[in-house]
Amino acid sequence: MQYENPQALLDYAQSFAGFTLGELCERYKEQIPQQLLHKKGWVGQFLEMILGATSGSLAQPDFPEIGVELKTLPIDEQGRPLESTYVSVLPLNNIQGLRWENSVVRHKLMHVLWIPIVASRNIPIENRQIGLPFLWQPTLEEERILKKDFEDVLDQVSMGKIEQIDARLGDILQVRPKAANSKALTDAIGPDGSTIKTLPRGFYLRPQFTKQCLMQYFR
Repeated sequence: MQYENPQALLDYAQSFAGFTLGELCERYKEQIPQQLLHKKGWVGQFLEMILGATSGSLAQPDFPEIGVELKTLPIDEQGRPLESTYVSVLPLNNIQGLRWENSVVRHKLMHVLWIPIVASRNIPIENRQIGLPFLWQPTLEEERILKKDFEDVLDQVSMGKIEQIDARLGDILQVRPKAANSKALTDAIGPDGSTIKTLPRGFYLRPQFTKQCLMQYFR
């Protein structure tokens, strides 16, 4: 589906507010997974499908023609984010020439369509309700912090300190392991510059930050 501008996408996305995942699955003849443990990305993929996202898993925004990335935001009944939000894979080798300005992280975070979903663990998947979607763009100050977080992480990676990076690094972005199992290893720069094997990592937005985004929009 092609959208003329971000507002057209927002208007269409907001037409789904108030519906449950079960109601939308019935409308679009989609099967609901019994548990999301092994289908963690299913909700996002389902919403991408009904909104007509075209990127799939490519390293670009979900709606490249208008430069908008779709992010689902699981929240509790009080509107508090339940988890950190995955942004993109953290590159662990061949990072020469990689800068914030040309990074996948920046491309994906410059314009985001947030879709809140009331998704407390005690609510069955089919009863989880879509909140009111909203568009978000980082302020100059937020981008400055995002850039610093990104550069601090890349400095650690380039110095072979990947195993020393934990979720405490970064004010907005944090780094966490991203693998379905502990055997899915990837190449990374080691302490002496050689190649080592390690778990894949991803960039995530901290829930404290996505809570701020929600509060700015719904205050």
